[in-house]
Amino acid sequence: MRIKYCILFLALTLVLQVHAQKQDEMKKAVEYLASQELGGRYPATIGDTLASEFIVGELRSLKLKPIVKGKKKKGYFHDFTYGKTEKRTTHNIIAVLPGTDKRLRNEYIVVGSHYDHLGLGGEGSGSRRPDTIAVHPGADDNASGDAVVLQLAKHFKKVRSPRSIIFAFFGAEEQGLVGSKFFLEWMNKEDEKRINLPANKKNIVAMVNLDMVGRMRDNAMSVSGTGTSSGFKAIVENLAEQTGLHVTCIADGYGPSDHASFVAAEIPVLFLTTGGHMEYHTPGDVPSTLNYDGMQQTLEFTQELITRLAEMPETPDYINVPSSQKMSHAKFKVTLGLMPDVMGASDKPGLRADIVVAGKPAHNAGIRSGDIIQEIDGKPLKDIEEYMERLSELKAGTTIPVKVLRGEETIVFQVHLTPPIR
Repeated sequence: MRIKYCILFLALTLVLQVHAQKQDEMKKAVEYLASQELGGRYPATIGDTLASEFIVGELRSLKLKPIVKGKKKKGYFHDFTYGKTEKRTTHNIIAVLPGTDKRLRNEYIVVGSHYDHLGLGGEGSGSRRPDTIAVHPGADDNASGDAVVLQLAKHFKKVRSPRSIIFAFFGAEEQGLVGSKFFLEWMNKEDEKRINLPANKKNIVAMVNLDMVGRMRDNAMSVSGTGTSSGFKAIVENLAEQTGLHVTCIADGYGPSDHASFVAAEIPVLFLTTGGHMEYHTPGDVPSTLNYDGMQQTLEFTQELITRLAEMPETPDYINVPSSQKMSHAKFKVTLGLMPDVMGASDKPGLRADIVVAGKPAHNAGIRSGDIIQEIDGKPLKDIEEYMERLSELKAGTTIPVKVLRGEETIVFQVHLTPPIR
């Protein structure tokens, strides 16, 4: 009996050591990518180059296959130029791990994240503090996703999978999903230099995207795209039950990250995120704010998720799911100036306001981050879809009651509505 307990103790100790090592490696990756030295990783800057060289170094150390002929280091880069008035040249970073099954190895799963960010911010950059010129480190957005994808590459290099896996780190995502769009366009062209990728994008059967996975709260994450293939939701829900994570499934695969490019190409997707926070797109998105235990949970969840996708006996079908989020300001005549909880992590009735932007209507009325919105203009609210529906009914220049739950107190605020900035 003592020997049995000793073996169990040693096994547990080994598992904990492995977990600690992975967390340490993810933390070091985030701390470098989100360092002041890299200056916010704006495309075609020194920081962008340093970030890409770091990622390529990690992929080379794993001896993953580069995508084009030529020098080993250069072989991982997919260069592209974008912009009409100001031309910028940057790149995606792509590596390939061939599958082990003779029948399935010609089908590819893309596992991706974007590595660029907002640089020094400023007007028109997407910064939530456009009047502040300072390094926007982008620790959660998206050094967190990059760190997890690097660990996924390390894991699957050891255990392999029946289907082939493309590990992709996309550039210029913040400029409009530029890198992922260029990648898919490239996959449609004949290119003799493209030696380790599928012949065209039809061989890409699924895409898993990780963006902002570093701030897990209450063991909650969101997975979008669960309706884009008939088996996806069951897989995600089963994994959530096994891992004890609170996972919100969103059927459609639209949204402001690179998976949207793949949905547009009729490729089924799964998009993992742990949601927004007050430091999003500000200089405050620094490594010390991340939840590395939560990143470890995300890593383990995603490892098993990709494993199941890679082992599906049949090719995943594609289902066209209309967008349920309708997040574009162009669809609304008003804005409250807040970012709602798309994960539905709160156990209270209503929809939590994750971020309330200073100077916007909700904030001016007295609503604060963390308040749970229960009614808008006298109509009940239970989720993100009803929130969008309520916004579509409102007009700028009017003042409406918004009922929120703050702690145990119910408060009604009078919110004066303004049009969104276009």
